[in-house]
Amino acid sequence: MDILKQRILEEATVVSAGVLKLDSLLNHGVDPGLTMELGKEFARRFEGKDITKVVTIESSGIPVAFATALVMNLPLVFARRKKTLLNEPDAYCERVPSFTKGIVTDLLVSRHLLKAEDRVLFIDDIIANGDAARGLLKILEQAGSSVAGIGIVLEKSFQAGGRTLRELGYPVESLVKISSLEGNAITFED
Repeated sequence: MDILKQRILEEATVVSAGVLKLDSLLNHGVDPGLTMELGKEFARRFEGKDITKVVTIESSGIPVAFATALVMNLPLVFARRKKTLLNEPDAYCERVPSFTKGIVTDLLVSRHLLKAEDRVLFIDDIIANGDAARGLLKILEQAGSSVAGIGIVLEKSFQAGGRTLRELGYPVESLVKISSLEGNAITFED
């Protein structure tokens, strides 16, 4: 994904040795053309895995998960981070800390959206420590759904999230891995 690496180098801001700001690409703004290319790449990488649904976490994961679901012609389900008046009282719920927000939030998914027979592809924008990802995986486990794969747009490989998911046995595909943000420089893993 050389185009993704190039765009990160051109548009990302290193906030600190652990935080990368990608507002124009993933977290605040969306480039529809690039997002569709990311979706096509995830569809290619997970082709033939008998996937029945794409899942993600609101809000930054939604555009890439939508593109992936569109290319794969599959339904998309996203976990909400806030309770609303419309939430089911018995929705699947997991409390998770957010690395970038510095707060604990709830992940909620209505029970009727996930079934035991579902084989899901979990798509997310960035993985750092992996707390939110592990929270969503717990929800999928509660539903009895199986995980066919996990697609991450950007993995900060100097943090434990992606490595932990792989150690738990999940097939993880990251489009780009960043090994360091030290000295305000973005260093990609080969």
